Amino acid sequence: MSKVSIQMDPIELIDIKADTTFALALEAHKRGHELFYFNPKNLSFNNGVVTARGKNILKIQNKINGHVLLSEEETRDLSTEDIILLRQDPPFDMTYITNTHILETLHPETFVVNSPFEVRNAPEKLFVNKFKEFIPETLITRDIIEINKFKKEFKEIIVKPLYGNGGKQVFHIRHDDPNFTSLLEMFFEYSNEPIIIQRYLPQVRNGDCRVIMINGEIAGAINRVPPKGEARSNLHVGGRAEKKILNKKETEICEALSEELKKKELILVGLDIIGNYLTEINVTSPTGVQEISKFDNFNISSKFWDSVESYI
Repeated sequence: MSKVSIQMDPIELIDIKADTTFALALEAHKRGHELFYFNPKNLSFNNGVVTARGKNILKIQNKINGHVLLSEEETRDLSTEDIILLRQDPPFDMTYITNTHILETLHPETFVVNSPFEVRNAPEKLFVNKFKEFIPETLITRDIIEINKFKKEFKEIIVKPLYGNGGKQVFHIRHDDPNFTSLLEMFFEYSNEPIIIQRYLPQVRNGDCRVIMINGEIAGAINRVPPKGEARSNLHVGGRAEKKILNKKETEICEALSEELKKKELILVGLDIIGNYLTEINVTSPTGVQEISKFDNFNISSKFWDSVESYI
């Protein structure tokens, strides 16, 4: 039995039928691990000691409106934990980055999953460019002239925040879209960050493949099909999950990333592949574990814990 802390967004509000962190916590509870939960805002660096104000998870179960029973609040020295799951959702902002710096002071004596150093240095939409032989044409910039040149060349493009998540603020822009300039103004007025622009892949209409990798190995995949009239395939915006068997090219992409993921201790990773192109490598809080497990009748959470426990 290990002492496990989970840094995540409010556990009381999660959708237990789809939430990956819930599935991981449920499996840990079944294995007899002692669970402690805290919100990212309650992480502190107190005179060099990393503490968190949170609650013990006394009981967790697959029951709507009764999925978790928590203790009274307490402050815990996280160096006394064996494992910390870094499972807060982006945005990948300075708060997120600061938390990785704090948690990095504990790792690996307290084993943090995924490695906070590597999470900080492998933002999903930047890290993917390391594997440029597999990605669609991609531009990361704030330079409007370069953006217009890219759009002129590829006609249809996807525009999205560099550090966004969950399909938020993702726009499919056609060559004659009259709102394009206003869209760029909106992005740049509210953020000092670059944006990411990619060639639009029409194959997305047939689905966006999400592959879950556990310690560099393929654990399973689903196909996420966008609803009619929607450019995004994310499940929480109406995408439909379908059973997925990886083709030769998709398998090749996963295998090409395997050693890099292992080397970086990125144990739980979600790859997004559209039309045989790798579009994102999700390392912060990848999702899809429950959906894949249902389609494949395979407990991915169990495979995850087998891997994590091998490090302790």
